[in-house]
Amino acid sequence: MSLEELISKLGIGKKEVIYLSITPGVGLELIQLNVQTKTVKNYGYKPLHYNESLRELADLESFKTALTELFTELKISMRCDVVLNIPMVLLGSRELPILLADEAVTEALTSEVEQSYIFKRYEPVVSWVDVTNTATSGENRKLFYSAIQKNVIDDIKNIMQELGMSLADIHLSMFSVIRALMYSGFLEKQTKDGVTWNLMLISSNGYSITSMVGKNVVDYYEEPLAIKSFDGEELYSAMNASAQIALMSYPANYLVVVSETDLLSAELLINRLQFDGTVSCYENNEFKKGNLIDVDYQVLEDDAHKISLEAIGNVVTSLIPLSLDFNFMGGSAGKAKEDDPDTPIHVVLGNFELDISQNGARNVALLFAVVLLIPFLLLFLALPLVNKQKQAQLEDVKSKLEQTKQQIKTLETEQDKYEDFDVNNEVKKAVANNRTKVMSYIALGESVPKDLYLTYFVAQGDGKIDIKGQAATVQDVSLFYSNVKDSMINVPLRLQKLEMNSKSLDSAVSGAKDTKTGYSFEITNMSGSDAPVSQGSQENENANNETKPAADGNSNNVLNEDMLNKPLLNFGKGN
Repeated sequence: MSLEELISKLGIGKKEVIYLSITPGVGLELIQLNVQTKTVKNYGYKPLHYNESLRELADLESFKTALTELFTELKISMRCDVVLNIPMVLLGSRELPILLADEAVTEALTSEVEQSYIFKRYEPVVSWVDVTNTATSGENRKLFYSAIQKNVIDDIKNIMQELGMSLADIHLSMFSVIRALMYSGFLEKQTKDGVTWNLMLISSNGYSITSMVGKNVVDYYEEPLAIKSFDGEELYSAMNASAQIALMSYPANYLVVVSETDLLSAELLINRLQFDGTVSCYENNEFKKGNLIDVDYQVLEDDAHKISLEAIGNVVTSLIPLSLDFNFMGGSAGKAKEDDPDTPIHVVLGNFELDISQNGARNVALLFAVVLLIPFLLLFLALPLVNKQKQAQLEDVKSKLEQTKQQIKTLETEQDKYEDFDVNNEVKKAVANNRTKVMSYIALGESVPKDLYLTYFVAQGDGKIDIKGQAATVQDVSLFYSNVKDSMINVPLRLQKLEMNSKSLDSAVSGAKDTKTGYSFEITNMSGSDAPVSQGSQENENANNETKPAADGNSNNVLNEDMLNKPLLNFGKGN
């Protein structure tokens, strides 16, 4: 279902409300009013002939043409609701027994209406309003009634439906005139409570007198007069003579004369009337000197001069309530519109206007109640789910918090283990050990004699040193040992081993000098368990034990020839 369909079912007048008036002497008028500024914001009219004798449109096809042209020129959509003002056909009053039912009242009034010459040919649509003063007791009640030809309403309604419009309501010209004068402030003094005044409305067929007290209609009188048959001064004399007799029956404080025919000036007439009270007039014809209310700049001046009281009063009906408000569109003719739940109420919200019925207002209220209730209902249903989800998130956060606390505790325990760790001491130790190694390399480089060869050297991180080598003489070993000790003062070195290397005992005895033979030695500060064993040295030593037995019978004290020829490290100075 679309939004427009939904709004329509709720009874809201989503379609624009357009106000039309069939005004004799002007034609078909369309008016749009700015309620806040009391100015006419849009207006247009088309000439249209109205038969005032028969109180009906002279040509329905002309009405359709005028209607189409008017909407087209003013650029207004024909998809709208129309509130139509028409000339009043019949108005009367009667007293009937208070115990008479509404259906019987309608039937009695219809029978009386049918006596009029207008309704001898056409079926009437009758509407009546009870104006009985409830403060007074009596057996009868006073009723005002009005009637319109049924065929006229049906014809107008059918034409509008063909064009896409909808006839929403019908107003009567006399009441529209009163509303327009009240809206403009023209009747400010007359419409005060308790003030009596008469409205004399002159048309081309005669005149009517409406007797009022404040805003309430008290009586109505209509006098036919062939105004068109009189010329000039003769017309004013005839009107004065006829009105003078009628006004004597309706004494009042004020008299307001409104002329709707171009044949007679209301201003000239009131100068002749003899009336004991205040007399004022308004020209609703070509004698009009100004506009009743202001108009916007887009309304042409010539068009603004044509704006009638009926057109203005029609558009302000909902703003100016009167005691008589007939209903010709509702189903029950005997009930006033304010009692009809389907009667539209005109609502103005800023620049936005709409008509909404009482039932529609109730539906809207229910809709808003439902719309407001739905979020609360959804919130009520969703709250437990959200609460459960948030609780699970809270538990997860608590679990992660416990894990974090455990990690912090573990880190604190690990840190406690290293509280005795002294960085400065460790650095000093590392520097000292490295210095020992450096000094040992320097000592080796500066202390090796000419005929001394190093075959093995180890310097460990904890200051342990082990030096192995060969020399030609014992003096060379002694000199090397002394030099190393002098260079490495803080290192407690000792001569761990000094052994002679000779091919035979005979060569040693003869004293022959052989540079390839001599003495092997080991200088160290290591204990026996600390001293590492070189794989190459171990293999050479095993080979010597197997192939070269020593002269003294101790194979562990003699190195083979290959080992002598291939030292591991040669720090000798050479020839």
